[in-house]
Amino acid sequence: MGLPGYSQSLEELRQKKKQAEDEIRLTNQLLNQVSTSQKETVNRLRLLNSQIAQRNQLINTMSGEVSLLQEIINTNVLVVNMIREDLEDMRKEYALMIRYAYKNRGAYDKILFLLSAESFNQAYRRFIYIKQYSEIRQKQAETISLLQNILEQKIIDLENHRKTRQEVLTAQLDESRKLQGEKNQQNSLARKLEGQQRDLRNKLAQARRIEQQLENEIQKIIEEEARKAGKSDEPGFAMTPEQKLTGTNFEQNKRRLPWPVERGVITEKFGVHPHPVLRNVTVNNNGINIATAAGSKVRSVFNGEVSRVFGITGGNMAVIIRHGQYLSVYSNLVDIIVKKGDKVEARQNIGSVFTDPEDGNKSILKFQIWKESTKLNPEEWLGR
Repeated sequence: MGLPGYSQSLEELRQKKKQAEDEIRLTNQLLNQVSTSQKETVNRLRLLNSQIAQRNQLINTMSGEVSLLQEIINTNVLVVNMIREDLEDMRKEYALMIRYAYKNRGAYDKILFLLSAESFNQAYRRFIYIKQYSEIRQKQAETISLLQNILEQKIIDLENHRKTRQEVLTAQLDESRKLQGEKNQQNSLARKLEGQQRDLRNKLAQARRIEQQLENEIQKIIEEEARKAGKSDEPGFAMTPEQKLTGTNFEQNKRRLPWPVERGVITEKFGVHPHPVLRNVTVNNNGINIATAAGSKVRSVFNGEVSRVFGITGGNMAVIIRHGQYLSVYSNLVDIIVKKGDKVEARQNIGSVFTDPEDGNKSILKFQIWKESTKLNPEEWLGR
């Protein structure tokens, strides 16, 4: 019994665990990067919040793995007991066969058994019976040997699963200790940041101005395309056949698009959510914020055409790339290497993320996806 269903589920859980561990390692690196400034920042708090969420996910995945391993152990115990019972029964049957064969071991007895038949057909059937009985006895011995080997392997598997389960439990306990330490850091940092209310509100107002500038530029593109569509009497963006194909392909790659940076952690999600420090204040994000390493290259998530390259007051540079009726938006960039009208391919570099040495070495890419005038959640489009 290979237990394929268990193996598949166990492999999925271990893949999720590895992914969570990789994200925690990256978040640790980013936290070390911002910690060198010795300055309490909201970005550092968001990284800690992200790490805590990842740690919780890791612990939950480990709980699932422990439960599944226990199910496998229980099943293997049942299988081992069944094999032992079968072996015991087969050994008893085999012993009876051996005793019977011993009592009737002489060639004279077999010949007498054949000659005492009432007809030739009955003698032939008795001959076949003697032959089959001998074969069955041989197969019985082979089956007992095979079952014994299976039993020994199952016992080894059982012990291995018990050992693995204990290792996961120990690792889970270690992760729980780390989680508690991170929560203590989170609470301490949040208390310190609460003393910077005025500064935080100013930064939030600046972030909202940057978001509005971005939205205004996107609206300009939408209005331009609407005017073109009005001339051609077609709803939505006016598109060439090539652009229509690009848009269709973009949509078909939902949940499979490459990340706009090679490695990163989402520190602020799409939509409306509470500010991590300011009470009764909400933040509305038209996309997601991705924390990444200093100097990271930014790349297009799909084939398309650059629609806009522009500066944002207090927000560095931004690039908007059109993919048929879809737009991908990348902001807080420096060292832009594309211009309006350029054709770009998926994973092609378009610039670098700005690193702010005055704000804890913060390196944040702001990334958005629009379908014409509709804002979409980028997390639902990016692959894992």
